[in-house]
Amino acid sequence: MTQMIDGKAISAKIKEELKAEVGQKKEEGKEICLAVVQVGNDAASCVYVNNKKKACAFVGIKSLAYELEETVSEEELLLLIEKLNQDEKVNGILVQLPLPEHISEERVINAISPSKDVDGFHPVNVGNLCIGRKGFLPCTPAGIIQLLKRSGVEIEGKECVVIGRSNIVGKPMQMLLLRENGTVTIAHSRTKNLKEVAKRADILVVAVGKPKFITADFVKEGAVVIDVGIHRNNENKLCGDVDFDSVKEKASAITPVPGGVGPMTIAMLMNNCVETIRN
Repeated sequence: MTQMIDGKAISAKIKEELKAEVGQKKEEGKEICLAVVQVGNDAASCVYVNNKKKACAFVGIKSLAYELEETVSEEELLLLIEKLNQDEKVNGILVQLPLPEHISEERVINAISPSKDVDGFHPVNVGNLCIGRKGFLPCTPAGIIQLLKRSGVEIEGKECVVIGRSNIVGKPMQMLLLRENGTVTIAHSRTKNLKEVAKRADILVVAVGKPKFITADFVKEGAVVIDVGIHRNNENKLCGDVDFDSVKEKASAITPVPGGVGPMTIAMLMNNCVETIRN
């Protein structure tokens, strides 16, 4: 029987744990404040930002919303980030991506103080991850590690394959699996014999950005399959990068879409916010 890895239930448990921790910190006189900056009103971004605000309210984190017009200049946005960097009451800064084309995402990410970069995207935090130092971890890969651990999946010594090499998921996922003593291969659109590479995996993490791209013939019998993708199919239903119906017959454990990796991203963002006052 294939194990369904329930991201909703695991993220709810993490948020409950964080709520208790935040309550304890408040009794010690420590408050947490997250500043969320959104440029324009992209529909998907609005949903994500709203979910982040709800999670903050549940955990007990104060959230400040900065909703800027799509026409805002890069200079104005950078000035706001600098103001938030200097504000001692703000623990974390999150700029919702993507940004309009006239604004450089790289410049914006680099402008956020590494000590307030709760997305874990700043080069200082990326560097800390690479060399094993403490720092903020990117939320989606960190959430996947929690999904595996809390579902009883052993990572140490396992053959792990990550399909996708983005800075947000693929590359940091590789680092975190290495940190857990997995043996990691990173594959991508230019990988030759991708099926053969994927079929070596005891743990297969798919972040390829193509709906239902991974079918049963990419998967080893008994593998654990983590699906990072989220798309809408022709019937307007949500689906992932993995062809769930065919792959679940071969996998020992699998994440559904929705309800798998997605809820974990916000839970780990909340964890990063709490991390700002743990030290």
